Amino acid sequence: MNVRQRKKLTARLMASLLRGDPSAVLALLRAGADPNAADRDGTTPLYLAAVQNERAAVRILLAAGADPNLESGRGDEGTPLTAAAAWGHSDVVRELLARGADPNLREDHGSGLSPLEWTSRNGHAETEALLAAAGAT
Repeated sequence: MNVRQRKKLTARLMASLLRGDPSAVLALLRAGADPNAADRDGTTPLYLAAVQNERAAVRILLAAGADPNLESGRGDEGTPLTAAAAWGHSDVVRELLARGADPNLREDHGSGLSPLEWTSRNGHAETEALLAAAGAT
């Protein structure tokens, strides 16, 4: 597959995530879309699914090999877990933790906030409890 085809698949994957269409996400991954490939803005599919609170898409991406600790963006987004924690998406936090997301991994290449700090700042008690149970400090 050439670079142009990979970019098109990534764009279609991101559009499917924005539409909340897990069946299209699965089809695109089966067609060769890379679950870790960032779009032209640097956003990764798993980060977008976490922000959108798309639990089914998060499961599909993780099963396809998406790295739960891969940072998204160019210094303005973070990890999928920090995104889900910041918004209080408890079901997505559970999925990410179950598939190896590091509860202590700080965004911004280690210099930013942790998932626990995000959830505490935003008052998401359930998500905070999940992270604490997973060993977040």
